[in-house]
Amino acid sequence: MKAHNSITQSNITPIKALELLKDGNERFISNLKVNRNLLQQANETREGQWPFAVILSCIDSRTSAELIFDQGLGDIFSVRIAGNIVNTDIIGSLEFACKVAGSKLIVVLGHTNCGAVKAACDHVELGSITELLSKIHPAIYQENQTLDQTKRNSQNQEFVQNVTCNNVRGSVRAIINRSMILDEMIRKGEIAIIGGLHDLSTGKVEFFDDSYIDQNALMSQTAARNGKQTSADQVEVEFRS
Repeated sequence: MKAHNSITQSNITPIKALELLKDGNERFISNLKVNRNLLQQANETREGQWPFAVILSCIDSRTSAELIFDQGLGDIFSVRIAGNIVNTDIIGSLEFACKVAGSKLIVVLGHTNCGAVKAACDHVELGSITELLSKIHPAIYQENQTLDQTKRNSQNQEFVQNVTCNNVRGSVRAIINRSMILDEMIRKGEIAIIGGLHDLSTGKVEFFDDSYIDQNALMSQTAARNGKQTSADQVEVEFRS
């Protein structure tokens, strides 16, 4: 399989980008990787790169985006930081990926049994880790399912899972709220953003239903491609399928 070029990237919509990632994850969990000549792809991308998506994920050694979505060299940008949190440098990287390099989809990807989330749940304080974990604390405060204070810690897997999902959604909101560039691109339907959770035990990525897209913008794009009228509901179903 060849690496993406400017033409193939430009023909990929936010909807198609999500489909490519879903298909890749299905191959990953089925252990059916696409046959790639990585040396050839390295040669094909030596003059430039045209990734179709950018993945913000954790630094966890088990969550390599290229592997769990079965992508090759030049296919996706991978932004990694403990707890998939958002800061100014992360925002800048996402803006570069989408506005400058042409990526069509942002995925904020959390994962089960996240060490950073568990440390935040236990209010760990250690050097610069303290400041990083503080960005996960809002997700802890938003967790309202666990009322027993003695169970609001890393020993409670359900609590940790809830906080992990809250943290992903919080990062999605932070990206939109803090970047006028990305917010405008989303409103125009040029890109989309979605959260997801990678299950370490199965390899499966579950994408969250609460996607942040501009339905009218995507509706216009979809109608233009299909040469027919398309409702906002149809676009939403297509995006989330």
